[in-house]
Amino acid sequence: MSPTFASFRYVNYRLWFAGALVANVGTWMQRVAQDWLVLTVLTADSGVAVGVTTALQFGPVLFLSAWAGVLADRVDRRRLLMATQVAQAVLAAGLGALVLSGRAELWHVYVFAGVLGCVTAIDGPARQTFVADMVPADRLSNAVGLNSASFNAARLIGPGLAGLAIAWLGIGWVFVLNAVTFAATILALTRMRRSELQPVAHVARASGQIREGIAYVRGRSDILVVMVVVGVVSTFGLNFQLTSALMARTEFGRGPQEYGVLGSVLAIGSLGGALLAARRERPRVRLVIGSALGFGVASGVMALMPTYATYMLATIPVGFTSLTMLTAANATLQMSVDPAMRGRVVALYMVVFLGATPVGSPLVGWVGQTYGARWAIGIGALASLVVAGAAALWAIRHWDLEIGYTVRSRPHLQVRYPHEGADTVGDEIAARADAALALRGQQATDVTAV
Repeated sequence: MSPTFASFRYVNYRLWFAGALVANVGTWMQRVAQDWLVLTVLTADSGVAVGVTTALQFGPVLFLSAWAGVLADRVDRRRLLMATQVAQAVLAAGLGALVLSGRAELWHVYVFAGVLGCVTAIDGPARQTFVADMVPADRLSNAVGLNSASFNAARLIGPGLAGLAIAWLGIGWVFVLNAVTFAATILALTRMRRSELQPVAHVARASGQIREGIAYVRGRSDILVVMVVVGVVSTFGLNFQLTSALMARTEFGRGPQEYGVLGSVLAIGSLGGALLAARRERPRVRLVIGSALGFGVASGVMALMPTYATYMLATIPVGFTSLTMLTAANATLQMSVDPAMRGRVVALYMVVFLGATPVGSPLVGWVGQTYGARWAIGIGALASLVVAGAAALWAIRHWDLEIGYTVRSRPHLQVRYPHEGADTVGDEIAARADAALALRGQQATDVTAV
């Protein structure tokens, strides 16, 4: 079997991949339909309203993810995921019924987006870390990459299907179809072989576990660099739903089908980045920084494209660089942390990644509405270039890196650690953090014993 698809050897992962692919297609269809409903039916092309809707959908991550991370470390993740899938299906069906009845108002969408945000905030850490329950540790990076490939294959298919469904059936039916797709994930979870799930040591209930996770992250400079880079890029640059809707509607005068196509073409690059990531056995922080820099350049170019066709083509490298950054960040975190801390670390990462959206979306929407859609993309490009450059300079100074380049045969940058192996800087930082964590645990035990 090709190294790219090595995790397909495991029955439970195959079931999960297939079910998640179907559900992700439905999720992308609903995202397109929701934005189009707000932009064209419930408002007069209001970028701010779309931004507020997006903010409400992702805002709960800021408040619930840390607790959800503790929950993911404590309970059976498979059962938790079954509950969140059912809840999401009910919400999609409810909004669909409201739209089909002709009674939907903007505040209704806001409420549904907020409640859905609460459910997905709980779902996120369990979903991200459940991959470690299905494959051995040496396949974790591959499985994370394939999860991203599934998500972006759905992004390739979903927006286009949404555009067609909106044109042929109407917006309300898209929400109903999304509700049905969650049955695939629920079925996959119920059919898994429990005996083949990887043994996971669940953390016992105790006070201060969120603080413990925060302290662990604070002691890991590699994780902090990843979070800062991803947080800034997410806040200002990863607002594709909003910026693509504005570009399609206001710059090029296109309809829902063309808007859906933009999302699908963007996913071509994203899918390529995810499949390439699945081949990497050990992603590194430097890949996160380098791909963030590439994203800034690609986004700047995309913002300047004069026609719909050239803009559409320019989304491919944007999708590739953004997915390379996100997949490398996710895999780096999951592979380098103590398994007992994985849920909490991933949850804090999601606070930074998804929690940035409620901050950035209204701001980017205001920029687009006030200065034009191209500036809404441009602000993300500039922010990405600045944070990637700053992170690179910080890493060179504090991690004792050497940066070189070669133009022979295959031009590329070379990053070397003069006093350590190429893979050991992150490992050394992780070892120190794990030792500190063990020391704190021993001290707590000693105090209890006394």
